[in-house]
Amino acid sequence: MADLQDDPHTAPAAVGPGSLGAEDVPATPAVAAGALERAAALLSVHPVADGCNTLVWTLRQSPYHDIDTPDGGVDTDIPRLRAGGVGAQFWSLLVPSGRARESADADQVVSDTLEQIDVALTLMRRYPDSLRLALSAEDLADARNRGRIASFLGPVPGRTLTDSLGPLRAFHALGVRILAPAGAPWAQDGLTAFGHEVVRETNRLAMLLDLTGCSPVAACQIAGASKAPVIISNTAAAALNPHPGNVTDEVLLALREAGGLAMVTFDTARTGDSLHAVADHVDHVRAVAGPHCVGLGAAFGAEPGIPRPAGLTDPSGYPRLVAELLDRGWPEADVALLTWDNAQRVIRDAEFTARAAQHRRTP
Repeated sequence: MADLQDDPHTAPAAVGPGSLGAEDVPATPAVAAGALERAAALLSVHPVADGCNTLVWTLRQSPYHDIDTPDGGVDTDIPRLRAGGVGAQFWSLLVPSGRARESADADQVVSDTLEQIDVALTLMRRYPDSLRLALSAEDLADARNRGRIASFLGPVPGRTLTDSLGPLRAFHALGVRILAPAGAPWAQDGLTAFGHEVVRETNRLAMLLDLTGCSPVAACQIAGASKAPVIISNTAAAALNPHPGNVTDEVLLALREAGGLAMVTFDTARTGDSLHAVADHVDHVRAVAGPHCVGLGAAFGAEPGIPRPAGLTDPSGYPRLVAELLDRGWPEADVALLTWDNAQRVIRDAEFTARAAQHRRTP
């Protein structure tokens, strides 16, 4: 595998609205300057913990990108993460839909996943002044306090697990903290006996279960079976757009009951092509699941060509979305839950569950 470029680090950018790409300016929606100032101030204290970014896959395919400087060849780089007020990033280790080898056996899926982990860890080593591997909620807060972007690894695909929990423990030892059951034979139409073992072991390891892509039946069952909160790292409201990747109100209510987290994506196919449409989905998830169960998972990390809502074409647009929510009357406390506090809470709750489970169960 080709190494990522290793160039000098640039100074962090201040939090502020706007895309660094000039081509985005004409499509940028107008937002009141006062709201943008409030958004920037809020994000300086409660930065965004973004639930999904696919940059690892992009860098695996195109390792020449330098994310320490503005890079027009990819929508994610460190200057734009900082400009958007991103304080924590969950780096997806999944192979994107359409590129995965659906016929691959479990050994091949494990091999692909290890390649993804290697790219992610290389990323942490290349940019130590900006990115810091995070393994816990304490690491999340510490990275923020030190001016680094906390980096959580995951999810990895549940297809890597067939009849053994060994790969799960190995991934955990490498720093992975999220598992995605979607597509795994043990979670397709509900949990099998082995699926229940997987859920118990993720709870013991303080790993989060990411239900993105799971059927409503499987999602509700897993949310109920897990002793720790579950997440949906990139989704939108099916009540507003019946896209197969969007979450139903039934699942949102299950997340509310379980203290989970639904993180709204910026995928135009699921949310619509405007900032206002994305805000509508965030509003709906908050209304149904509650303010403690809504987050953000934009699913940036791609090369050019992926449609994005106007004003939200890269991570630097986050202040615009926050300003829109403030203009809609969101209390600042609820915005803080959305951007940072809810993500930190589910990680802490998973750790609390793990400590309790480790007293009762050993590998």
